[in-house]
Amino acid sequence: MAQKKNQLFSSYKVLLLSGKILFMIVLAVLVTACGVYSFTGASIPPGAKTISVQYFPNKASLVEPTLSSIFTNALRDKFTSQTNLRMVEKNGDLALEGEITDYKTTPVAIQADQTSALNRLTITVNVRFTNKLEPKKDFESQFSQFVDYPSTQNLSEVKDDLLKQIVEDLADNIFNKSVVNW
Repeated sequence: MAQKKNQLFSSYKVLLLSGKILFMIVLAVLVTACGVYSFTGASIPPGAKTISVQYFPNKASLVEPTLSSIFTNALRDKFTSQTNLRMVEKNGDLALEGEITDYKTTPVAIQADQTSALNRLTITVNVRFTNKLEPKKDFESQFSQFVDYPSTQNLSEVKDDLLKQIVEDLADNIFNKSVVNW
């Protein structure tokens, strides 16, 4: 009787171990068949190892001197912190390039006395994305973000905080369109 219990227990352990192995195999096949996924939702094509993000020159009619470097660095940081891709100077498996096309402030909330209660800082960038491994995912798009601020504040007083917020939102949107395929 004890021998049958031992055989039954051994059979159960083998079956349990087989199920775990099968689960791991299925999981490995799914992950490699569908690309490489990260916890951020990024779907990097299998074989992609590098990314290049070119300097985004400021071609807006109103030029903020530090915007090009702030934006370019934020975009590079986004891709290196959210993926396992290695940043290269040129010809990455994935590549981003473009230019800042607009930087403007406009009144948005006009009051009864014809003065503005709020102003809006808007930044627009044109982005070209190239995916050497999956060329169907290449695109060229305009991305635009804005932040409103009280007209009682001078733009020079709040500019750094506004730029940080807008640039972060732009980098998120570009990252999502480039490598998040929801």
